[in-house]
Amino acid sequence: MADETMLEVQGPEGTRSVRISHPDRVVFPEPGITKLDLARYIDAVAEPFLKANGDRPISLQRFRETIDGEQFFSKNPPRGAPAYIRDVMVVYPSARSHPQLVLDEPASAIWAVQMGTVVFHPWPSRAENSDNPDQLRIDLDPQPGTDFDDAVPAAIQLRAVLAEAGMDAFVKTSGNRGLHVFAPIRPEHEFLDVRHAVIAAARELERRMPDAVTTAWWKEERGRKVFVDFNQANRDRTMAGAYSPRALPHASVSCPVTWDELESVDPRSFTVLTVPDRIAQVGDPWSDFDEKPASIDVLLSWWQRDLENGLGELPFPPDYPKMPGEPPRVQPSKKVAGNWDEHGNRIDVD
Repeated sequence: MADETMLEVQGPEGTRSVRISHPDRVVFPEPGITKLDLARYIDAVAEPFLKANGDRPISLQRFRETIDGEQFFSKNPPRGAPAYIRDVMVVYPSARSHPQLVLDEPASAIWAVQMGTVVFHPWPSRAENSDNPDQLRIDLDPQPGTDFDDAVPAAIQLRAVLAEAGMDAFVKTSGNRGLHVFAPIRPEHEFLDVRHAVIAAARELERRMPDAVTTAWWKEERGRKVFVDFNQANRDRTMAGAYSPRALPHASVSCPVTWDELESVDPRSFTVLTVPDRIAQVGDPWSDFDEKPASIDVLLSWWQRDLENGLGELPFPPDYPKMPGEPPRVQPSKKVAGNWDEHGNRIDVD
């Protein structure tokens, strides 16, 4: 077993030699995919992968051994990173600023694999304008009792909703049971506005598919429906990027698909072993993603309409500071109404 190998990687600055230590270490035990196999996968899909995920702050989901072992997230460049690894200063929900990794070329993504990365989580904003997303992202998450086939009609209807708001929507498999619907937007608004645009679209989708879709944050209220996870639109909340592997036994990939093929695809067929051939045969369904960025003003007008009709803010992630207008952060079945005021603030009761 070799202790290391060098992978010759083509890029904008010419060929770089990227060291892969322990290349024969198995990362995905079920299909026997090794660390070197994973590096070669990223090299094979580098062009569409970087088009989707490059030039963005990115978090790396890293594993010390196999996907069944210890894992952790890495955001800033570690000591000893190659000179071609870039970072950018970003602001987190706590208001702290910190440098975050940015991938600019194939060698940087393969270096991330060398560091144990399996899943790549890009921000919805560009590195030089990280406070203003240029992607609107909606995560369709099937709840227990539902599956991928239930997410498909929700995604198709969501596409129609976004089209009414003047947006071109793109879709990809999550790599698991769900779907991710993205739309390119102009980077004119900060994260809270984009979150509100997502909530407006989610509520409109829920109105049209009340028996199939839910925006209920608390699991006990969701039922057997597809949850529209609006909190993925928050600052420092990310999902697996396009063409990113997922840490699942069959080495699935979060794979862009066309709307025409959506109803017939099997998400389990998109893996580290199959996606390079798919791209070679059918190309990248997201190749024109950035051509028509849209305004979110229509969605924000829907948000304002819903506010005027009594639909307010929705819960934020639990690690966020308490946000203006946010409802109580307590499980509905455990809420005692007398302990909360009309603004969702807890009242101290003697």
